[in-house]
Amino acid sequence: MTSPINLSAYPLSNAEKRGALLKDAKATLQRDGMVTLDDFMTTHAVAKTLHIAKPVFETDSFEHRREHNIYFQPKVDGVAPDHPALATLKTANRTLCADQLAATPLMKLYEDPAFVGFLADLMGKPALYTMDDPLARVNAMTYREGEALNWHFDRSEFTTTILLEAPESGGDFEYRPALRTAEDANYDGVAKLLKGEDRQVQSVTLKPGALNVFKGHNTAHRVTPPVGDTPRTIAVLSYYEAQGVMFTVEERIGFYGRA
Repeated sequence: MTSPINLSAYPLSNAEKRGALLKDAKATLQRDGMVTLDDFMTTHAVAKTLHIAKPVFETDSFEHRREHNIYFQPKVDGVAPDHPALATLKTANRTLCADQLAATPLMKLYEDPAFVGFLADLMGKPALYTMDDPLARVNAMTYREGEALNWHFDRSEFTTTILLEAPESGGDFEYRPALRTAEDANYDGVAKLLKGEDRQVQSVTLKPGALNVFKGHNTAHRVTPPVGDTPRTIAVLSYYEAQGVMFTVEERIGFYGRA
C-alpha cells in the first residue's frame, strides 16, 4: 500500500523540508490554538477509506445521541445547577471504531512512525504513542443533516482529526480560543458563548484530506449541522504521552455501545 500522506506537499522524511514545515505549523498552532494542513491525506487514501467505511456506517455504526452541557459532566463544583453555563445541549452522530476501520489507509496513517513523530514535535512532546485500545484508537464519525457536535471542551490537551467528507453546506468548525484557563473557569464567559453573544468565535471550513491539530482543552468548539444529502465525515486519531492507554469498559459502552 502506498503512503496515505501527500508526500509531495508534506515530505516528512526530508529533514530540511520537514523542519520548515514544522516551524510554520508550530507558529500557527501557538498563535491560533490550531493548525490545518490542507490535502495532507491523499485523494486516493480518502476515497478508499470512505469506500470501506460508508457501508459500515449504514449497517453497523453506533448511533450516538445525547443531551449534555459544555463540560460533559452532570455537575460542576461551585456552579449552581441553573447557571446558564450549564445549559443543556444536544449532540448526535454515528460512530465507527478502529476495529471497523482496520483495512483502511486511515489506519496506516495513524500508525505511521514519521507521522507520529511529526505530531510529537509539533506539540513539543518527547514522544507520542498510539493507543492500545482496539475501539478508541481511531474513530470515524458522520454527521447528517440535522445532526451536530455541540459546544464542548476536550478532555485531552490536543485533538488530531482528518476530514474525510464535507457536506454541501454547513458542517463548519467553530471555536472560541482560550475561553478558560487553568486559573479561571470563566463561567460567565461560557454562558455568554452559549447565548450566542461572544464575538470572538471563529469559524473554519475544512476540506477532505485536511489534517487539523487543535488545542481543545481550554478552547470551546463545536461543528454546525450539515445541510444537504452529503454528511460530514471526520476521523479522530488519538495519541498519548504514555504507552498502553486503554479506555475502561464503561467508557467503551458509553461512547460505542459495546465493550
